[in-house]
Amino acid sequence: MKSYTRELWMDVPQRRAIVSIHHEVEQAVRDSRVREGLVLVNAMHITASVFINDNEPGLHRDYEKWLEELAPFDPSPQRYHHNRTGEDNADAHHKRQIMGREVVVAITDGALHLGPWEHIFYYEFDGRRRKRVLIKIIGE
Repeated sequence: MKSYTRELWMDVPQRRAIVSIHHEVEQAVRDSRVREGLVLVNAMHITASVFINDNEPGLHRDYEKWLEELAPFDPSPQRYHHNRTGEDNADAHHKRQIMGREVVVAITDGALHLGPWEHIFYYEFDGRRRKRVLIKIIGE
């Protein structure tokens, strides 16, 4: 069994943004030379997410609106107890919990085995600092 690890460094200048990392994951799979296996892609920070869905800007705007309704940005300590520690990012922790930490994708014949519209994204909820995404590939 082979194992391959790559880290992507994310520098998102905005507080929130959806960034495609699909091509970077595809390249890591090619570089790994794994023909049959699995790839794990996970955000290594508690205020960011990795998810799979359609690469469609309207859907991305819908996510922003929906998440803001569920966990609105409010830096004050009145809404979120976490912000009483001096932080202002409690909403980012909640948004990450909703969108998830990672994805696992099958590798078949040396390529990502995804549905026709599936695309891999990094979702930043508290940007303006450098963060990592782990790509871990195992297989034959």
